[in-house]
Amino acid sequence: MKILIKNGRVIDPANGIDNAADLLIEDGKIAAVGGEFDASGAEVIDASGKIVAPGLVDMHVHLRDPGQEYKEDIITGTTAAAYGGVTSVACMPNTDPVCDNEAVVSYIINKAKTKGYADVYPVGAVSKGLLGKELSQMGEMKFAGAAAVSDDGRPVWDSSLMRRALEYAGMFDMLVISHCEDLALADDGYMNEGPVATAMGLRPISRAAEEVMVSRDILIAEAIGARVHIAHISTKGSAELIRRAKERGVKVTCETCPHYFTLTDRACEGFNTNAKMNPPLRSDEDVSAIKEALRDGTIDCIVTDHAPHHIDEKNCEFGYAKNGIVGLETSLGLGIKYLVNEGVLTMSELIEKMSLNPARLLNITKGTLSPGAIADIVIFDPEKPWTVDINKLHSKSKNSPYDGFELFGKPEYVLLGGKIIIDKGELICR
Repeated sequence: MKILIKNGRVIDPANGIDNAADLLIEDGKIAAVGGEFDASGAEVIDASGKIVAPGLVDMHVHLRDPGQEYKEDIITGTTAAAYGGVTSVACMPNTDPVCDNEAVVSYIINKAKTKGYADVYPVGAVSKGLLGKELSQMGEMKFAGAAAVSDDGRPVWDSSLMRRALEYAGMFDMLVISHCEDLALADDGYMNEGPVATAMGLRPISRAAEEVMVSRDILIAEAIGARVHIAHISTKGSAELIRRAKERGVKVTCETCPHYFTLTDRACEGFNTNAKMNPPLRSDEDVSAIKEALRDGTIDCIVTDHAPHHIDEKNCEFGYAKNGIVGLETSLGLGIKYLVNEGVLTMSELIEKMSLNPARLLNITKGTLSPGAIADIVIFDPEKPWTVDINKLHSKSKNSPYDGFELFGKPEYVLLGGKIIIDKGELICR
């Protein structure tokens, strides 16, 4: 049960490694990195010209299972993850039934273990039924295997409930992931407030709808000494609020998504519903600010907010279309093209934000190639181009605005727990 990965450029931010080295896997774990070791009898993967990195950890994914399997399920969602080099996903609770109890958490974990192609960590709801009225049984979900809590898709609008959630979750060392949206300020809008929305005649969404709630959650966390994680930030103002809070010592972390550093609201022109999302795509100024916040460390993680929708839910009037895009198979390529190749991040910093940091925030033993660690690994050529074809994506849903984009670094090998699941770019079935 040995695998030797030879001649690759090993990147492991957890240990400050970024150099040519061989890597040995034995019994599903990292046995050695670099130096002299006994690799007799090992299966060999030649990683010449390629990067060998910890498997990516996406802490914000919608798998739609249970209850909305016509959009996605655990099998297809984790298949898409594998093709994207993502070996661990945290799935949001807005399922049907809502993931707000031990039974749903256990269902997700058990199905993923037997049928999935990535490790799945359920995120439980903050409030029962995502209704924002009563706290869920966080302790029961924690002991069943939930990695965090969130009412993602909806804000926790009651500030008192948010405070209690932060206090209660802290008792179980659980991260609260906040969907920051003031619904009154959002005013049932469809896209970012600005000239594009005006030209299209669509109801706008003010940046303040996000920033007011970011500010509120920072202030609550600061007042009680709790930690809070802000989901999918998209504006210059949100980045600045979090930057200043971190300087004051507030226990706040945050994430953004590839679409917020690659696209602007101009992608909505022509009433392109595949560019409709929440938070909405913003302006050039916001995109530049998000990149700077990634560069200076204000933004801790890059996630996809993978949100599959059936074609009928996107092939309709813009105002009626569902929010969100699929992203598991394009996130690494977008990060390489728009961050590494543009000099915003080094490759090691990109891997840190897509693997090590989310693993640490979720408190899971992933995101590292340390000896003894579980052998979750992605191998890719960062200079090899590939073109996105939405019809070839492995998610059930194809709602992506990146059709036809040339990206780089499509994973060629992916190992999950020391087992090869992507071999020369193709999935090996269970």
